[in-house]
Amino acid sequence: MQIPSITPTEIIQKYDAILLDAFGVLVYQYQPMPGAVQFIQHLNAIGKPYFILTNDAAHSLPSSVARFAKLGFSMREEQIITSGSLLKSYFQDHDLQGHGCVVLGTNDSRGYVVEAGGKIIPIEQDQDWDVLVACDEMGYPFLETVDAAISGLFHKLDRGESVHLLVTNPDLIYRKNELMFGITSGSIALIIEAALKLRYAENTSLGFIRLGKPYAPIFQEAYRRSGTKRMVMIGDQIPYDIRGAKNFGIDAVLMGTGVTNLEKLELGSPDLPNFILNAWA
Repeated sequence: MQIPSITPTEIIQKYDAILLDAFGVLVYQYQPMPGAVQFIQHLNAIGKPYFILTNDAAHSLPSSVARFAKLGFSMREEQIITSGSLLKSYFQDHDLQGHGCVVLGTNDSRGYVVEAGGKIIPIEQDQDWDVLVACDEMGYPFLETVDAAISGLFHKLDRGESVHLLVTNPDLIYRKNELMFGITSGSIALIIEAALKLRYAENTSLGFIRLGKPYAPIFQEAYRRSGTKRMVMIGDQIPYDIRGAKNFGIDAVLMGTGVTNLEKLELGSPDLPNFILNAWA
């Protein structure tokens, strides 16, 4: 069995709406992927509905639009669905408005939390916060902040206090460019979880709630905006883009130039993509 390839033209013809991951599909860290700008330009020209589904919680929607524009993409805010924007409904559903929050991330990351109703607290004041939100790997002194987060959690749990742990980006790595990779907040969450498990092995409930892909809320929002399930998700990571799309009941296309090693795909897995997209150009 071989996974069939598909071309950009065939994707446009086959589906009513197109969902795209950002990193590894449209952009590297600081440059667009070859042919991606032209593909988006064509979608704009023909009026094809599309949405960017990104686990990025480091940039606000206006910042995301400006960032894409610097790389040559023309997009509107309503065409971008970030994992950070999911915090608002999560805070509402779990009555977290007004709670003290520590945010690992950028100023825009903190903006998502404030918009959701959280109150930003310095990480050193562990008696004043009960929500830890890991949004991004940048925007703070990495080692010092992760150490302070672990120490603060230990202090709180030793005092018998409860804490709410959230990570907006469940991804572990992303592609910076054709040669380099980097970690994300999902990897930071794993570090903190390992520390908690080591100290509180008997407490199996300690762990992060993960938002963004592959979980349903981000796909549900895309469905709400598009009004159709004849959508396709184009992504570069099996556990997040492909699995999330297939669990939601839509087709998935794996970008061959992203993180996943195509030679290591296990045929017969329920997470296999419907198609492979070798390149935009």
